[in-house]
Amino acid sequence: MRMLCRKGFKDIYDGNFDAVRRYVYYRCGDMETASDVAQDVFMKVWEKRDSLYDSNIKPLLYRMATNYTISIFRKQTTQMNFAQSMKIEDYADSTPEDELSFHELKAAYERILEQMTDRQRTVYLMSREKEMKYAEIADRLQISVKAVEKHISAALRLLKLNITNLEVAPDTNQGVKK
Repeated sequence: MRMLCRKGFKDIYDGNFDAVRRYVYYRCGDMETASDVAQDVFMKVWEKRDSLYDSNIKPLLYRMATNYTISIFRKQTTQMNFAQSMKIEDYADSTPEDELSFHELKAAYERILEQMTDRQRTVYLMSREKEMKYAEIADRLQISVKAVEKHISAALRLLKLNITNLEVAPDTNQGVKK
């Protein structure tokens, strides 16, 4: 048993990448996702190479692939549930004023995103749109988790300040009987 070196990693990658990708493809049915998961597995192995040994690593690869696949399914389920909860049941009920308010709010959101610093915007979008954890963002951007927290807090403060200052037209039809 020896620690994983560059050559050992290359041998493991060359000998197992296609098998891991096929394994994930069998579980998810999407070759692009399978390739992404296999890449993520080997990236994590490379990052942790100092604490891994090259003997009997194959079960670890498959366990990691299974965990990544399950994580992807969970994220997709969460996204689909959110999309369904946000779906407007009956488009006929939405008034032109509602649509206008929605577009104004969306435009304001985009303007606020543009006001953020590049780093704030990047961190915020990674957290909210890509649903990455703070530790993942910190690792990807090579900053501390505390810095990620500060960027998110500043971004949320900016959003809250600007969104609450928007003039929202009151519904003039409420309380009026026809």
